[in-house]
Amino acid sequence: MTLDNKLVLTDSLELAMKKFQKTVRFIDMSYTESRVSTKKAGIPMRTETEMFDVILQTAKVLQVNAVAMSGSRTNPKAPKDEFQDYDVVYIVENLEELISDLSWLDQFGYRLIEQHNVLGNRRLHLMLFEDGNRIDLTLCPKEHMQEWVDSEAGFKVLKDDAGLFDMYQPNSKRYWTAPPSEEEFIASCNEFWWVSTYVVKGIRRNQLIYATDHLYGICQQELLKVLAWQVTSDRGVVDIGKNYKYLFQYLQAEQEKEFSALLDLSSLEKVSQSLFATMNVFDREAQSLAKKMGFAYDQEEAEKMIAYAEEKLSNH
Repeated sequence: MTLDNKLVLTDSLELAMKKFQKTVRFIDMSYTESRVSTKKAGIPMRTETEMFDVILQTAKVLQVNAVAMSGSRTNPKAPKDEFQDYDVVYIVENLEELISDLSWLDQFGYRLIEQHNVLGNRRLHLMLFEDGNRIDLTLCPKEHMQEWVDSEAGFKVLKDDAGLFDMYQPNSKRYWTAPPSEEEFIASCNEFWWVSTYVVKGIRRNQLIYATDHLYGICQQELLKVLAWQVTSDRGVVDIGKNYKYLFQYLQAEQEKEFSALLDLSSLEKVSQSLFATMNVFDREAQSLAKKMGFAYDQEEAEKMIAYAEEKLSNH
């Protein structure tokens, strides 16, 4: 592209952005659809219709090739509330040009906070606006569309005049969980009991953050995994959701209450109590799953590690 052509393109883009700003102001002033008020007085929360308008209008101004949406707004089972993000992808040919000057992000609204990340060949712009809405916008080069598709459980095309998405299928079962193999089950159990010793060490050293990180970040994640496998042992492959967010829809209310009680990690004393309770729940659920699936379960290992924790923490 020649310098003269670049200048013409820049001038055209600036003119289009000015026209778009007028359009956005007109949309904001003319809309009569009911809005959810945010905690900040005087700032009305834009409706879904208004958000889609600004997303598509901005895409038009930037001349993106296609627009799609993923996340909870494409899942009819997901609860609808004011915290749902707009997970949007712009398929583009001019990525470097767009990221060289991000002033066009202003068209989405005033941002309270934002974050910019590099994900492979993509660029991710996370934006929380003063009206409470949030957009997670991915800029994805056209030649790397498969990379974005593979990263999502599902998506809905919002604009695609050239049919770029026609050849791509969403991975709707990305967060689905299947019954485990015996090797997976044994590895999970071993990971749980091994890492429990790190929690003990953290408690003994009065390192609250260290102990909490290992207890919740690893041990209780293995417990969630076993609970998910319990569900699959009865139902087959199921959609547990990202971060197990749908797990307790499949379990008894008492089980959710029991797990929630494990999450008070506000002091070393509470972490210690949670550790022993987590051990007992894991041991019970692992035994049950092993019996149901016909797997071997190392009960001796479990008993040894519970005894180890009791010995080390008996006077702490």
